[in-house]
Amino acid sequence: MLTSIVGTNWGDEGKGRMVDLLSENYDIVVRYQGGNNAGHTVINEKGKFVMNLMPSGICREDTVNILGPGIVIDLEHLYGEVQKLAEKGVEVTPEHLKISDRATICMPYHKLMDCLEEDRLLDKKFGSTRRGISPVYADKYMKKALRMGDLLHLEALKERLGGLVEWKNLTVEHGYGHAPVLADEMFQWLKEYGEFFIPFICDTTEYLGDAIEERKSILFEAQLGALRDIDFGIYPYTSASTTLASYAPIGAGVPFAKLDESIGIMKAYSSCVGEGPFTCELFGEEAEQLRAAGGEYGAATGRPRRVGGFDVVASRYGTKMQGCSYVALTKLDVLSYMEKIPVCTAYEIDGNRVDTFPSGIEELKCAKPVYEYLPGFQCDISGCRTVDDLPKAALEYIRYIEKEIECPIKYVSVGAERDAYITMF
Repeated sequence: MLTSIVGTNWGDEGKGRMVDLLSENYDIVVRYQGGNNAGHTVINEKGKFVMNLMPSGICREDTVNILGPGIVIDLEHLYGEVQKLAEKGVEVTPEHLKISDRATICMPYHKLMDCLEEDRLLDKKFGSTRRGISPVYADKYMKKALRMGDLLHLEALKERLGGLVEWKNLTVEHGYGHAPVLADEMFQWLKEYGEFFIPFICDTTEYLGDAIEERKSILFEAQLGALRDIDFGIYPYTSASTTLASYAPIGAGVPFAKLDESIGIMKAYSSCVGEGPFTCELFGEEAEQLRAAGGEYGAATGRPRRVGGFDVVASRYGTKMQGCSYVALTKLDVLSYMEKIPVCTAYEIDGNRVDTFPSGIEELKCAKPVYEYLPGFQCDISGCRTVDDLPKAALEYIRYIEKEIECPIKYVSVGAERDAYITMF
């Protein structure tokens, strides 16, 4: 079984907890795109873990975890994640974690350029996490990036790095007017954090190809959601990578493979980190209550998330773009305090009701939410473990969403812990 777990919205839907839960049934978990610009939170018997780069199956001793060629890796950050895992008793070994030799290295100068550009944009900024993701992907496609396999040949890397730094300073020093990047400092950074990972580097394409032939089960873990996809998201307020399930085999390093199923993850309400249109956004006390109830602060940045009612238009679109076989609905328990639950059923654009997600940024900027309110269930559902345990209003809310997004809901989470979920069928 080759399965992708993907976000259907703006990201932060709860993919990490679902990967941690479902990875019990898989031999391998692969991260296939993005970098440390988003976080997946996992809570299990070993504690609470926030992982930005590490695949969310890392807490399971028998699961092999892979960082594929579609990933961009901040070595210093990844090293820090390894240390934090070790502090809680999770040992990361080359048998437990394998890193593609084709994965791209996110250098300190990429983070610098990310910050310089956001500062230059002032009130027109994109809401970047300032972790170098867009600059490193840009360098990748300009064929001016370093890859993990280069760490196996440090002398050749050092020579090439000099030319890259010289080219980068044309922008850093002569464009932004910042102090130049120093090649020696960059090389020392690569040695300090890169040498640790040399035993982890391998040809993951060969490894996964063999695994597929042996009929091992593989879980492909995405970062962010469909609305942050570089091509099909809310451009230019997107990530720099392809967040869709269809990219999973490519970003994992096995473009010849075909997925068996795609599991879309969506919240029972909406949340968004960063800038750009967010049609269903709530404000004032209504937003503060929802943010507090859901603990809506970025796992990677700590930034307060913008929140809103469930967005039917965006979620139906995201479900379609991800080719979802079925959906996992997360954080239903968060809505327990509500007397009535807000749902954005359509957009109003230039006086017209719109039921399909607009592809253009200008339409989204002027879109207004059309809200309806469903009855709340107003009781603690965190202990529910079967469909019959759910109050009638909660079950009706699930069925309503299922109908509107035109995709079955298989799992419903009612808490952050590994076992706090209900299987609907």
